[in-house]
Amino acid sequence: MILTERRSLLAATPQIVPSPGPRRAAGAGRPPASLTIGMAQISTKLGDVAANLEKHLEYAERAAAQGVDLLCFPELSLTGYVLQDLAPTVAHRANLDDPMFAPLLEASQKIDLVVGYVDVDRRHRLYIAAAYLSRGRVVHVHHKVYLPTYGMFDEGRFFAWGDSVRAFDTRWGRAGLLICEDFWHASPPYLLWLDGADVMLFCSASPGRGLDSSDRLASARWVEHVNQAYASLFTNYVAHTNRTGFEDGLNFWGGSTVFDPNGDLMVRGPYFDEALTVVTLDLGQLSRTRARLPLLRDERTAMVARELQRILDDHEVDKGGR
Repeated sequence: MILTERRSLLAATPQIVPSPGPRRAAGAGRPPASLTIGMAQISTKLGDVAANLEKHLEYAERAAAQGVDLLCFPELSLTGYVLQDLAPTVAHRANLDDPMFAPLLEASQKIDLVVGYVDVDRRHRLYIAAAYLSRGRVVHVHHKVYLPTYGMFDEGRFFAWGDSVRAFDTRWGRAGLLICEDFWHASPPYLLWLDGADVMLFCSASPGRGLDSSDRLASARWVEHVNQAYASLFTNYVAHTNRTGFEDGLNFWGGSTVFDPNGDLMVRGPYFDEALTVVTLDLGQLSRTRARLPLLRDERTAMVARELQRILDDHEVDKGGR
């Protein structure tokens, strides 16, 4: 297993209640000036929740010992990706009574965690989900809103669609969570930006595609380009954790990255290998970049809302005329 660590030179309630809008970070006192984030790009065992949970706890212990504040795991990190008919058998609920989440919530007393899993609601609908855990609480759960069902992907046959994109408060600031195909669409990151997220946490199980003469797979190159663009356009930190390993003929490429509010690459994990990649974010960079480039200040949200409504109204009229 390859272990990488690099630190930024700039640093030289079980009940889930979505936040209605931007406000000061949860907890007493001033939010910290920096955030040390770890990205655990792991290989998971398909359908073996117990083995995957053990690996999560091992990585959490190791990361906490290195001073990591927040450890992020990939999409469906507790279950494996190509679940299909296995999905109902590995589904869990993010609370203290759940045997999978109880030890994770205990681990979150030392270190904040983002974990990927299959969520099940009270009506037995299944969702691809990611949960943010901190100090023994479930702070936020995101249900994947875009389910690719084309080419090699078949998610829409087995999972329900999420229907909300919301930022949330943490002890260090305001964050947002998206899962894989969610950030292949421009609207979810844009919504998180408007809802106050200063750090976007992306997790994926992205299989390798597109062999050519370049130094990276086409899928890796595209994801890195689009994440850099989000960091630049939104003057945010964008941290992406991608899984590794093989599963049902798919090869997952790893290569987890963090881009800063200037759009500069801070760190990249190795391609194809398991790794814990660590970097420290200077949260003061947000204000410095936005003073120089006030894109957030000048964003015309009322106009966007008005024009979106016009487009939707026109679309309804077009449908009615057919």
